[in-house]
Amino acid sequence: MTWAEVALWVVLPYLTLVILVGGLIWRYKYDRFGWTTRSSQLYESRMLRIGSPLFHFGLLFVILGHVVGLLIPESWTAAVGVSDSLYHVNALIVGGIAGFCTLAGIALLIYRRRTTGPVFMATTRNDKLMYVVLVAAIVAGLVTTVYSTVSPGTDYRQTVSPWFRGVFVLQPDAVAMTRADWTFKLHAVIGMLLFALFPFTRLVHAFSAPIGYLFRPYIVYRSRD
Repeated sequence: MTWAEVALWVVLPYLTLVILVGGLIWRYKYDRFGWTTRSSQLYESRMLRIGSPLFHFGLLFVILGHVVGLLIPESWTAAVGVSDSLYHVNALIVGGIAGFCTLAGIALLIYRRRTTGPVFMATTRNDKLMYVVLVAAIVAGLVTTVYSTVSPGTDYRQTVSPWFRGVFVLQPDAVAMTRADWTFKLHAVIGMLLFALFPFTRLVHAFSAPIGYLFRPYIVYRSRD
């Protein structure tokens, strides 16, 4: 392996995790009131009602697809009777639909943000950069989904997946990652950049959970009369 490959597939993943965790801690400590999406529904709601569900539900299935593809070994799916061809067909259909919905949703949300004056004024520079990287990650993901299905010998479960799982047990398989096609490498690098940006943009709300809502007391409303 070259020093560049070691930097990309051994050093960069841990640098991303350090920035992600450290950034979240910093943001929570010094910008707790900014830990929000800064809702803009008051300024425009018609496009938001369409774009937000498209993006969030599409992204949910995209995340589930990544969990199955990256965390579950190929031997496990084969053990339950899922053949390689069936797996890739399902990945193409479900992943393609989810990716398209996510892309359509974010495109509508960006259009809304750019064309609605007060919404655009509330967009920070970090958020503008985040939108560029997020769209790039979605497009790259769609390309790899299609490419891995139509091109033989590009099974990411034999290259990207072992490397990804190895990162979390402090044994990143950089050699396996070097065998991956360039489309998967590009998608992985963009993904790491996106996670590094997470704590410093409105995406930080993804790490919040309204747990207190489940235990708060009832709110009693009374009329003025």
